[in-house]
Amino acid sequence: MNDEVIRQFFQDNEASPLNHRCGYVTIIGRPNVGKSTLLNHLLGQKLSITSRKPQTTRHRILGIYSTESLQILFVDTPGMHQQEKKAINRIMNRSAQASLREVSAVLWVVDARRWTEEDEWILEKISSVEQPIILVLNKIDCLTHKEQLLPLLQQYQQRHVFHAVVPTSALNGHNLDRLLEVVSPLLPLMPPVFPADQLTDRSQRFLAAELVREKVMRQLGEEVPYEVTVEIESFEEEERLIRIHALILVERDGQKAIVIGDQGSRLKSIGTEARKDMEKLFERKVMLHLWVKVKSGWSDDERALLSLGYGDGQQS
Repeated sequence: MNDEVIRQFFQDNEASPLNHRCGYVTIIGRPNVGKSTLLNHLLGQKLSITSRKPQTTRHRILGIYSTESLQILFVDTPGMHQQEKKAINRIMNRSAQASLREVSAVLWVVDARRWTEEDEWILEKISSVEQPIILVLNKIDCLTHKEQLLPLLQQYQQRHVFHAVVPTSALNGHNLDRLLEVVSPLLPLMPPVFPADQLTDRSQRFLAAELVREKVMRQLGEEVPYEVTVEIESFEEEERLIRIHALILVERDGQKAIVIGDQGSRLKSIGTEARKDMEKLFERKVMLHLWVKVKSGWSDDERALLSLGYGDGQQS
């Protein structure tokens, strides 16, 4: 539908001001380049979980940015990676690539400090995408010398004809206003899809599970977090209180012992930190109860993954 048809629709139906734009913008990139941090800072609120470990994000998450004349529907995606060792890796890659369809623009986030084979692989994947691709050169605050930035911008512009290249520091919120300025004109003229005060289309149950998993990712060693997922068994809302029972699933008995910790100390720490973040997000007191259970092979079983909310489906 072209802009003239949309304008006429607005005039005939009085559905929205003529200057309101709305559209989907997907955020892609290899693991650990700062996609979720970028989304959180664009929204001005924590939505996607983050940690220093790659592949923290496992699901597509919609973040809604709204102003009076604009609604950008940002789609945060799992990090795209070449190695697909297990079913969960294949599902994450499919989820990220599916997000490239039917969007107004693509934000491709790369780490300004280094170009990798995985970046090259992603560029090949997205080179035929019809939508405008904006290269987000992230983590520029980590460059050893600031004079490195201009040559870097020139190098990236030689790799592909990008709609724009925007250097940013998502962690520090640097140059995000410029990124919004570049994205906004690419969206179609149409009324908002969601209410102005809505942050995401994900349920509170889903967000609660993600916050527990974030604490596991942050507090445990290198290997265990990748074989851990979280399932919400019950989520009961009262006027001023939410009661949550969550199950942390691991693949082996040894991992269960690690998650629980000495006399339950690790599990208690995970629960305390997750509860604090839930209370901030839900703006209510939270009673959180955690258990750990062994579910062997869950991360390499597509049927089990679908039942746990992985893939294109969403947890309710």
